[in-house]
Amino acid sequence: MSEISWGLWKLLLNGIWITVQLTVYSAALAAVVAFAIGLARTHRLWIVRFVSGAYFEIFRGTSALILMFWIFFVLPIGFGWQLVPMWAAVLALGLSYGAYGSEIVRGAVKAVAPAQREAGIALSFSPAQQLRKIILPQAWPGMVPPFNNLLIEMLKGSALVSIMGVGDITFGASLVRNATGQSAPVYTIILVMYFVLAFVLTRGMRVVERHAKAGVGQAPQKREGLRARMNGGQVNDFARSGATPGGGAAQ
Repeated sequence: MSEISWGLWKLLLNGIWITVQLTVYSAALAAVVAFAIGLARTHRLWIVRFVSGAYFEIFRGTSALILMFWIFFVLPIGFGWQLVPMWAAVLALGLSYGAYGSEIVRGAVKAVAPAQREAGIALSFSPAQQLRKIILPQAWPGMVPPFNNLLIEMLKGSALVSIMGVGDITFGASLVRNATGQSAPVYTIILVMYFVLAFVLTRGMRVVERHAKAGVGQAPQKREGLRARMNGGQVNDFARSGATPGGGAAQ
């Protein structure tokens, strides 16, 4: 650890910033893809469902790393222009994880009770209004926990970009390891870095989840109120069984 100079530490710190940027940009693209494909897979027209389903199957079954290489090395052959490694990685991660996210969106939308759609029809809402005012607000709280898992997976998957020379945490760690010859301390440090980033993302998504549930009247109960209700339920159970909380039978 003492052999790691400030210059090498700076590589790791710069790598954190690159990793955060990769995750944010890829997550933004993945969110757009997830909602577009997920909602298209619930469309009433079969051709829309077919095309969106084909996208889902293709990108779900494609390696994100190979897609990254394909975008960077093969795409320029056909179009004559080449993305920088950073944006090739963002495109590959966003398209791949967006396919996974589309299944989350589709499942959450399908889980909304049909009666809710019927209520929208009774109110003369257009399909777009039904989706915006009724379906998505109720489906959104159910999407947040699996989206949280997907976001963490995307954060960890961003380490793939180090193969293309993008200076993320993993790439910086490789340079530090080559410079110092120390494997255990360097890779232990980046394990901790990824854990801290994942923990911060999780706490942020917990806040989003609470707000989403509060928006549909499902705000979490306060601990004191929950404890009081649990105690009240215990007393009621004793009363129904003819026993007292102290352990003796009621006379």
